[in-house]
Amino acid sequence: MVSRELLRVLAVLILAHAAHAGQTGRSPVKVFILAGQSNMEGHGIIKSDPGRNKGRGSLEYLVNSPATAKRYEHLVDDEGRWVVRGDVWIWYLDRKGGLTAGFGARNDRVGPELQFGHVMGDYFENQVLLIKTAWGGKSLAKDFRPPSSGGEVGPYYTEMIKRVKDVLADLKEHFPDYDGRGCELAGLGWHQGWNDRVKQAFNDEYEKNLANFIRDVRKDLGVKDLPVVIAETGMSGYEERHPRALSLMRAQAAVAKYDEFKGDVAFVGTKDFFRPKEASPSGQAYHWNTNAETYFLIGNGMGEAMRRLHESASSK
Repeated sequence: MVSRELLRVLAVLILAHAAHAGQTGRSPVKVFILAGQSNMEGHGIIKSDPGRNKGRGSLEYLVNSPATAKRYEHLVDDEGRWVVRGDVWIWYLDRKGGLTAGFGARNDRVGPELQFGHVMGDYFENQVLLIKTAWGGKSLAKDFRPPSSGGEVGPYYTEMIKRVKDVLADLKEHFPDYDGRGCELAGLGWHQGWNDRVKQAFNDEYEKNLANFIRDVRKDLGVKDLPVVIAETGMSGYEERHPRALSLMRAQAAVAKYDEFKGDVAFVGTKDFFRPKEASPSGQAYHWNTNAETYFLIGNGMGEAMRRLHESASSK
């Protein structure tokens, strides 16, 4: 007689195989770059800790709370485990696999990638790949400085372009289930701003640098009208009063209104997604109080904006 423990192990192996049993979306693979600094890395807390505001604002709390469970039910399976999508892959520096909770700044965090990937995976019949190139504490004026802005090109701009090209050049190595039938760069999401709002000189040139960043990424990756979504850096919600913060957010919105970017660059306001520290795992304001709901909503907003850009392009 087969022991109960052996049956349990076999069941786990079967489930693991099913989760990685081949590319589940059509070719070509739709590739999206998610770039920025720590808030694109993602600091939304996953685990519900009763000692942190009774778990409020954690992903587990959102999934289990009667008031929010319906909206977040797609994140877990019938057993309450985090869903791993076979039709959405993610590559984030030293981590890769099917999209699931845990691809934030650390394994116990989530960022915009989670719901952005769900929106893209639901919209496209194609396989989706997210390439996340985000590092904490990085400015656009210096670290991500685009070539067209003059001066020294930002080392993280160079690193971002290199990482994207390297992943796409060796896609089969990173994702063995890839069918080898091609991929297509389909968009870029940008969520960044803190390190430019703390210095006046960086703040003053943000709009110029962001417009150049979009132009240069398109040129360096060879996609003329690459769709771009800019997520506002609105960490204090409507309570924000600092002049540099307000001017930087205006600059982010202004770039999306350029005539040259009409129809292929979108701006997502994020002030509505702010949650106070009383409803969050922490009071870490520059990381959206580590509130998982906030990061989910940012990802959702970015995903819906990206979807609309693709719908608009396909209708032309």
